[in-house]
Amino acid sequence: MTGPDAVTATPAVVASGTPAAAGDEESPRGLGASVPPADAEAKARGVFPYAADLWAEGLLWAAVLRSPHASARIVSVDTTAAAAMPGVRAVVTHADVPGAATHGRRVADRPVFAHDVVRHHGEPIAAIAADHPDTARLAAAAIAVEYEVLEPVTDPETAFEAPPLHPDGNLIRHIPLRCGDPEAVGEVIVEGLYRVGRQDPAPVGAEAGLAVPRPDGGVELYLASTDPHADRDLAAACFALEPDRVKVVVTGVPGAMADREDPGFPLPLGLLALRTGCPVKLVATREESFLGHAHRHPALLRYRHHADAEGRLVKVEAQLLLDAGAYADASSEALAAAVAFAAGPYVVPNVFVEGWAVRTNNPPSGHVRGEGAMQVCAAYEGQMDKLAARLGLDPAEIRMRNVLSTGDLLPTGQAVTCPAPVAELLTAVRDAELPPLPDAEDETEWLLPGGPEGAGEPGAVRRGVGYGIGMVHMLGAEGHDEVSTATVKVADGEATVICAAVETGQGFATLARQIVQEVLGVEEVAVVAADTDQPPAGPSARGRHTWVSGGAVERAAKMVRTQLLQPLAAQFGMSVELLAIADGKITSYDGVLSTTVAEALEGKELWATAQCRPHPTEHLDEYGHGDAFVGLAFAAVRAVVDVDIELGTVRVVEMAVAQDVGRALNPRQVAARIEAGVTQGVGMALMEDLRAPRGVVKRPTLTGYPLPTALDAPVVRIVKLVEERDVVAPFGAKAVSAVPVVASPAAVASAVRAATGRPVGRLPIRPQAAVAKPAGA
Repeated sequence: MTGPDAVTATPAVVASGTPAAAGDEESPRGLGASVPPADAEAKARGVFPYAADLWAEGLLWAAVLRSPHASARIVSVDTTAAAAMPGVRAVVTHADVPGAATHGRRVADRPVFAHDVVRHHGEPIAAIAADHPDTARLAAAAIAVEYEVLEPVTDPETAFEAPPLHPDGNLIRHIPLRCGDPEAVGEVIVEGLYRVGRQDPAPVGAEAGLAVPRPDGGVELYLASTDPHADRDLAAACFALEPDRVKVVVTGVPGAMADREDPGFPLPLGLLALRTGCPVKLVATREESFLGHAHRHPALLRYRHHADAEGRLVKVEAQLLLDAGAYADASSEALAAAVAFAAGPYVVPNVFVEGWAVRTNNPPSGHVRGEGAMQVCAAYEGQMDKLAARLGLDPAEIRMRNVLSTGDLLPTGQAVTCPAPVAELLTAVRDAELPPLPDAEDETEWLLPGGPEGAGEPGAVRRGVGYGIGMVHMLGAEGHDEVSTATVKVADGEATVICAAVETGQGFATLARQIVQEVLGVEEVAVVAADTDQPPAGPSARGRHTWVSGGAVERAAKMVRTQLLQPLAAQFGMSVELLAIADGKITSYDGVLSTTVAEALEGKELWATAQCRPHPTEHLDEYGHGDAFVGLAFAAVRAVVDVDIELGTVRVVEMAVAQDVGRALNPRQVAARIEAGVTQGVGMALMEDLRAPRGVVKRPTLTGYPLPTALDAPVVRIVKLVEERDVVAPFGAKAVSAVPVVASPAAVASAVRAATGRPVGRLPIRPQAAVAKPAGA
């Protein structure tokens, strides 16, 4: 962070117009307190255990041979030379997969190893186990593969007519949304073409894992998994084993704001361990990480907005095309979100959208924060800027005249029953004080675009202010069973939480501790590491663990609370509801009973298991209609940027954020998640684009793929947190991390438009798009 107003570790945020407690003094534990993460010290000291740190007796090392081509037919694979190398213990290809040869989230279209054709650059062909990592890599390079290189399909617009990349064709899903009168026409019409590039999640640590064979013929996989039960079931199917003979143990997760790893990453590990009877470890290089895991869907979006003379929206027409890359993965879900949110958090009586997700020979796309929603936000906010310019309205004003609120309908026909304080959020960022301009007479006060020592001149710098309003859905959608199970045990004055919800840095382990402290008044709470011996909790995505897993922990803790209080209540002839637990004490409403939680627990061991399952959702029908989402979250972002209109360089001066959080369960973590989401959004807006000409990833390294550093991260000012609780969500809380990612790129693009007068229809914004003539030229 840079600048004097940057959000610090204990930010003073504003919630519903009132300063929120940011320190630990008023509420040292429990919900609403800024409790530090339990693993913070270990991570800061560098002693937190990650998969790359694991070791086992008799360890072998794995390496994977990957395709250098985006599209090719495999003529032959000769592993003779590799297998004969000293130190090589096993070589596996598609022929060595004993079970299902393909896998996938919704569609089993991805092979464990390519065997007839290669569909993307970096696709696995074979894997090696050897006694040294260098030997494994050399042996992988010694595998002789004869390819017949094919012309890759890299333009998603041509995928409809291109030869099929899969037996079921290139079209993964088509959603036509029909809402209202197709003949409706506005007095003002604006059109736009928008493109969004391929963003890589770029986790702090590359993928790593360890596979250990079991005496019963099964295998244990130690992975930085974000969905261990899904990974177990996938692996068991490929290994031709019963699920109970495959165990996934979650290690420390070094960053996860998307699909943590290539879904096929654990499979070569397990196959090699089963083949050799030895533990096998695989640590991906950064290049392999870029090639293997999923990225944000590149998108092509065509829009036509109709409005009346006062700027009220009449109709939105859109065509949305998502590039899924080589395999289906999460593209169906991403498309559903893109289509449903195509008009944004605005009231539009007539909406007509055509949405497609198609396969290409580009790198695979999948779940990345705000998938689908981020891409369309960049487009519909660009359209709102165009309407404002055409009508001579302030960009914030035209948004204010159209904002969605609780009780309105989405174009899908679903009613917005959750709090939707969009007007309040927009008002907060619009009215927030703007950062001061530098002293025009003193050039040393200018932090110029282009870095700390910007090459431009202050006279070429223009300041712009822009807005982005984003919305995301929480939990899964379209019929996904969002269930989680948790167990809470109390013994010897200490509590233990058992839940397979993976702590990825989003703060679930800290939240679970806070819940138990709040409900039971127990100070010491341990959260057991997740593995597949525990009941399923589902993936760590879309803020779902705060809702479903936090809800399960709360229900289990309340059941234990009842077990604890019932004997005391019966002793004094009162109901449990008349007893309260606070500050480690149990008291009755009339003061007759007063004892400590520790005394009440002495000699007892209590436990309970509970589930949390939100209300069901439904698939979008042939008209794009249906109650597809459990809940929604919103954020408004105002970006202030300085643009050197001669060089096209952009510096984000400040990002002001107002967000709908339902309830801030841990204010410090809420602020940190918002700051991280905004920074990721700024990266998408200005620099992050994994280029793949002809399907071959260009410069797949952290030096070749620019990410925001501390010098690029903007000042993030949280001007308001709206804590209007969602009554159907446990604790009333909403997802926090994704919606700032959705709104921030649109806000930056809006600000660059304001500074330059250019249309800015592509993310990330290229320098040539930010170049404009100086005023008066």
